[in-house]
Amino acid sequence: MSILTKEQLKNFISENNIQSIPDLYASLKNLFKDTIQEMLEAELSTELGYEKYEKKDKDTPNSRNGYT
Repeated sequence: MSILTKEQLKNFISENNIQSIPDLYASLKNLFKDTIQEMLEAELSTELGYEKYEKKDKDTPNSRNGYT
């Protein structure tokens, strides 16, 4: 059972100009990097109880922007 259809795979290959195995590795690395970053940011928001840059209704002056 495949998660992606053949058409989706063909589109991924053409959009990322994949012509070799190193091209494929680079494209997958970028795809997973972005996915994992989003997952970590969502986990942090859930753990802290507020979104990045949110300033209302929280117990700390930190708005997760690198400054307190």
